[in-house]
Amino acid sequence: MSHKILVIEDEPTLARLLSYNLTQEGYDTKVIDHGSDGLQAALHQPFDLIILDIMLPGMNGFEILSRLRQKGIKTPVIILTARNAEEEIVQGLKYGADDYITKPFGVAELLARVSAVLRRTLSDDAFADKSGNDDKVITVGELKIYPEKYEVILHGESIPLRPKEFEVLLHLVQRPGVVVTRDDLMNIVWGFDYIGGQRTVDVHVSSLRKKLEMNQQSVQIESIRGVGYKLVHAAAKKG
Repeated sequence: MSHKILVIEDEPTLARLLSYNLTQEGYDTKVIDHGSDGLQAALHQPFDLIILDIMLPGMNGFEILSRLRQKGIKTPVIILTARNAEEEIVQGLKYGADDYITKPFGVAELLARVSAVLRRTLSDDAFADKSGNDDKVITVGELKIYPEKYEVILHGESIPLRPKEFEVLLHLVQRPGVVVTRDDLMNIVWGFDYIGGQRTVDVHVSSLRKKLEMNQQSVQIESIRGVGYKLVHAAAKKG
């Protein structure tokens, strides 16, 4: 069965380019040129991937993405953004985008990113489905991480993390006090075939840090300038 892809793009030429090349690659592609209509389709129809433009009539891409994540829709999203629009990229990733493509782009890049995101999603789902009744837990101070359940508990309360935030945290927790480079995080969490830049890692770590440190200081993620990050437990730090 071919993957179903929703393209929300109002520029006719680009929409036709996306539709044609994705269809030629064997994907079942649906194109919508209006923001509100695109949101409704994404909420009420199953898709394996959404390609989402930022500037749309009716509702912009950021609002669409935000509403999807608020509704618990985890369908992977690739945002389309203008070249050198770093603020758009950062904002899209914060809202829960899985990847981005800067315009103009080549067909080869488009298909590579689509394939990579779909492959990572299938890998994530397979990993999450292995949970069963395994109650394995990693404890760092008041932080409890359940790898098989993608669940994080801090001071007895559940901390909602996006899948990639969880995987970044898990990798850091398994190496307490050790500096993990951005390249290592990129390769382990996103995969060697990920085309995006290290800014993706920084955005996810920043979001993760805020969620963990909001009401406590026992577990911190420290930045090592020009290198990467390390997880530090306050008790160990004092010792």
